[in-house]
Amino acid sequence: MSTPSPAADPHAGSPNATTVAGAAPTAADYYAVNRGGGLFSEAVSQRIGARIAVFAHKRRLAPTVLTVANLGLSCLVSFVVVAAAGPVADDRVWAWPVGLLALVGWQFAYALDCSDGQLARVTGQASPAGGRVDVLCDVAAQIALVAALSATAEAQIPATPAWLLAAFAGTWMVNLVTSVMQSGTQAASMVTSRSFPVRVVKLVRDYGAVIALAGVVLTVAPQWTIWVIGAFTLINGAFLAASIAFAGRQSLRG
Repeated sequence: MSTPSPAADPHAGSPNATTVAGAAPTAADYYAVNRGGGLFSEAVSQRIGARIAVFAHKRRLAPTVLTVANLGLSCLVSFVVVAAAGPVADDRVWAWPVGLLALVGWQFAYALDCSDGQLARVTGQASPAGGRVDVLCDVAAQIALVAALSATAEAQIPATPAWLLAAFAGTWMVNLVTSVMQSGTQAASMVTSRSFPVRVVKLVRDYGAVIALAGVVLTVAPQWTIWVIGAFTLINGAFLAASIAFAGRQSLRG
């Protein structure tokens, strides 16, 4: 899920640049060009991403290196969660180390996802090819995360309906798809207000907040994973229906 991956930003690996002659960009420079993602993502993930961008720039790393690092870390953490799902459910492995790995690992991977776009924009390395790599890596990373949560739910409650897991997997990608569509002539928003109450409500679609919740549940009560899956299936399904209605109405208006 994502309010999405703000890192659906074009970037690639051209030479590094600076914002001011002779001065390397600061974390503030990188954060200033962040693409949001929601209240939690802006307060936490994008700020960590800015510091990663500073680190990467000093070491002359291309934005795509950060993109691939996000993919590798996301998939590695998700693989561990999948592999441990059965042992955790059978009480052969403690839940909290696996959950803590997911909580920290997924958050850091998302910060990498935020940092690649920041680095690309500030250092002039943006490109359509980099943007495509970024989106494809986001899709792969989120497939792995969905698999991890689904495996945990099924291991904890073997009677988990297959249709629920399928619906969860399908609706999870709604936010990523709508995020990619928020560019060019297709850009539009159903709720444009940035008031604090509205932004708090939107936390249910803030990718950083959602994976934080998932990590906490895996740490303290993995048996509740099915409720997380059910809740976000409803939330994302409702958002998809509302988006279709909103877009359809706009289309009919011409």
